[in-house]
Amino acid sequence: MRVRLITRLQDLGPWESDWDDFARGVPFRGWPWMTNWWRSYGGASESDAHCSTHAGATEAATRAERQRLSILAVVDGSERPVGFAPWYMERTASRGRVLRYLGAGDVCPDYLSLPCLSENEDAVATALADWLHVESDHWDLLELTGVDAEDGAVARLVEEMRWRGHAIHQRTGPSCWRLPLPTTWEGYLATLSRSHRRQLRVMERSLVSSGRAKLHVAERFDDLARAQQVLIDLHQRRRRQLGQPGCFAATEFLAFHNSVMPELLARGQLELAWLELDGRPIAAEYQIVGRGVMYAYQAGIEPEALEHSPGRLIVLLLLQRAIERGYSAYDFLRGDEPYKAHWGARPRPSVEIRIASARPAARFRHTLWRAGSRVKRWIKSLPVATDC
Repeated sequence: MRVRLITRLQDLGPWESDWDDFARGVPFRGWPWMTNWWRSYGGASESDAHCSTHAGATEAATRAERQRLSILAVVDGSERPVGFAPWYMERTASRGRVLRYLGAGDVCPDYLSLPCLSENEDAVATALADWLHVESDHWDLLELTGVDAEDGAVARLVEEMRWRGHAIHQRTGPSCWRLPLPTTWEGYLATLSRSHRRQLRVMERSLVSSGRAKLHVAERFDDLARAQQVLIDLHQRRRRQLGQPGCFAATEFLAFHNSVMPELLARGQLELAWLELDGRPIAAEYQIVGRGVMYAYQAGIEPEALEHSPGRLIVLLLLQRAIERGYSAYDFLRGDEPYKAHWGARPRPSVEIRIASARPAARFRHTLWRAGSRVKRWIKSLPVATDC
């Protein structure tokens, strides 16, 4: 086993199918998600090469100086890939050269890992640890977020880096919430409380069976633009009502999803749905499917239709659809909102990991960060003063 550093997406092209095999059905590890993210957020993206304005070219050059694609491909003696570390490097003033996952940040991916087959996890983690240790002079911090707490490949990498003497800090991240699905809708209802079951049946009878509520899913490219428009409009209006800008207000976020959605649809991984009540859109859900699991990624609801509980109604219909299609689970992803447990989902803890390079400067920065984190926790623990 040896490790190759990949700094251009085009060099990965021959390994696209291997990459998707190693993702093991998790869409946030897949080829469309990660490569489109880099094109939208990364330094020196392909679109940057065609910048015709001076301002555009200057911005592209600045991003290229700050960020660099840094994917590590673990290959065997025949130069066939056996695993990847899907990372990029960002230069920062306070933390130096930081290696992060492609997708980290605004788009909030979950279940990130080191894509490889399960039988190769130990070998891939060991090869990556060897490379990182030998190349310690070329990076300062490895920052891994959105990792499932039970991820074997990442756990082995942490173990290998600790054995080589690298400073490591690990803390609990936000939980994802996954709902195991039975084979029938009645079977699912039987798992709920009596009051919740009654509420759903009343809603189903009065709004769905009556024909007032209708679920639409973009199954063809002709439907995609309409579904995107509904999702973005409902999401943005609801966020603005709550005094927030909304995710799709960010140029890069919008560009990323405009590019990745068609690829996911072509692969049968996109479930972009919207709900109409009396012919008017009142809710939308952006979901991604992988190996029998439906991931609820983003949503929007009509602020002026809250009396109809649009969020609850669309989840009801989507759970019915998931069960009918034979999915094994519905994953609400990160966040501890109470409604997730109300539907019967169970928490899956995540971890956030920081690994410092062996360079003295990198270890010093890591020590300062640890001290600063302790001070912040201490300040938060202080009682709040009140006037008598």
